[in-house]
Amino acid sequence: MNTTQLECFLAVVNFLNYSRAAEHLHITQPAVSHQINALEDELGAKLFYRTSKRVRLTQEGHLFSQYAREILSLSHLSKERLQESRQASVIRFGIGCHDNLELEALIPVLRQLREAFPLLLPVLRLVPFASLGNLLEDGDIQVMFTYQETAPRRAAYRELAQRPVVCICGESHPFAAYESLTVQQLQTGDCFAAYPPHSAPPTLLEIQGQILTGRSPDKICFCDGLETVHTLAAAGYAYAVVAGMPARFLPGVRTIPITGYPDLSYGAAYRPGEDHPVLHSFLERMAADI
Repeated sequence: MNTTQLECFLAVVNFLNYSRAAEHLHITQPAVSHQINALEDELGAKLFYRTSKRVRLTQEGHLFSQYAREILSLSHLSKERLQESRQASVIRFGIGCHDNLELEALIPVLRQLREAFPLLLPVLRLVPFASLGNLLEDGDIQVMFTYQETAPRRAAYRELAQRPVVCICGESHPFAAYESLTVQQLQTGDCFAAYPPHSAPPTLLEIQGQILTGRSPDKICFCDGLETVHTLAAAGYAYAVVAGMPARFLPGVRTIPITGYPDLSYGAAYRPGEDHPVLHSFLERMAADI
């Protein structure tokens, strides 16, 4: 079914005459007949009674005419909306995030960009690690937060911060008294809050794997993401291994460095050659704020 068939059908409904419908549509009468026949074949129903002297709607034709008007109206409306979108003066800028903490980090920068770019309309996407790379490659977003370890291979990468590998726990947790910890010490802890595999860079997953090996299931809290890990740690239920970040993003926990691991490079990935007017300013402001 296509809009040409619907337009032909409704023209015949209005005029009850194939010749006048053809004149109205500026096509030939055989063309109108062909479109109506194709539509009837697809619907499996006769839409008109047609004789040499008159044309009238069948019961099925009366019923379908209501739907045809709605379908055609929706088609025209969608075209108008898309045209309006193409002609809009707003600057859309897609940003990919993995968790709510990254969204929170955006707030002060977006406030600054709002002043610098009055026509800016941010498009925020919150999806798992693997999916963000696809959105970036397809151009649905212009930039995404990532660790260098997990940045899409064909993307350009800009470091925003160096993040140490740390243990987080509640203020009353036994580990809270330490100035630094080793993986061996972490293996002696009680309940551990574990990331899902898609939510952390390989270095953190490697440490997590060493801690989980041989651990009783009742000493593991499997979490959906960083927010859940942080909540359990802050409430004193578990400890966890994360990439360190400013205290405002992880309030209420003690942060203890883990020895033997280099800092992780955290930044933004974008398509090589991306010339979006907001991208450079966004990266500069994020690097200064994060």
